[in-house]
Formats: sequence, C-alpha cells, structure tokens
Amino acid sequence: MAHGDITHIDIPVTDMARAQEFYSRLFGWNIAEIPGFEGYPMWQAPNKISGGGLAPRSADFDQPRSYVEVDSIDETVAAAVDAGATLAMAKQPISETSWWAVIVDPDGNSIGLYEGVTDAG
Repeated sequence: MAHGDITHIDIPVTDMARAQEFYSRLFGWNIAEIPGFEGYPMWQAPNKISGGGLAPRSADFDQPRSYVEVDSIDETVAAAVDAGATLAMAKQPISETSWWAVIVDPDGNSIGLYEGVTDAG
C-alpha cells in the first residue's frame, strides 16, 4: 500500500464471539486470530483487500477507527499537529517492522496511522 491508503479498520466490540458471528454472517468476512495477535481477531473482506480487526470497546475507543498507511509516523504526526490535530496515542510498535499511532483531527475524529509491514497477511 502507498502513503495515504486506508490500510485497516478496527471495530470496537463488547462480545468477541457475537461480533465474529455477526460480521462473518452478515458480510461474509473471514475472521481469525493470527499467531502473535491472540485476542485480536482480524477480519478480511471477500475482496481479499479490505480488512481490519475486532478490538475490545473502551471509553477511548468507542467508534470504528480507520488506519492510514504513512511513510513516516513521526513526520505525519508533526504535520498533523501543525495543521491543528492532537496526538491521542504516540507511536507504538506492532512488530519489529511496523508501528502505529493515533491522532485526532480538528473536528474530533480519531484517525490511526500505520507505518511498516507485518507478517499478518
């Protein structure tokens, strides 16, 4: 994927089993836990392109969050803050070759940032 592409969408859920049944039945999504990401089932749409994860709902994660592929989280965060965004979660590792962070745009929308590659598919 290239800088600016939507790469992943997390959906907050309260009941993992119910959510997996709901989304796989409704949309035909393949949902499975991938080694190294236990407790975070990932979904893939039938097009084999769109995908994301089912994550526990919390006070600070109560709406679906899209993640945008970026060349550099550090540079993107700096540009976002300069343009009026705030940093909700600083850059964190996912694996040895991938990272994520979360910004909040000037309208209050939470946007995930993703940099790197994973072996998750």
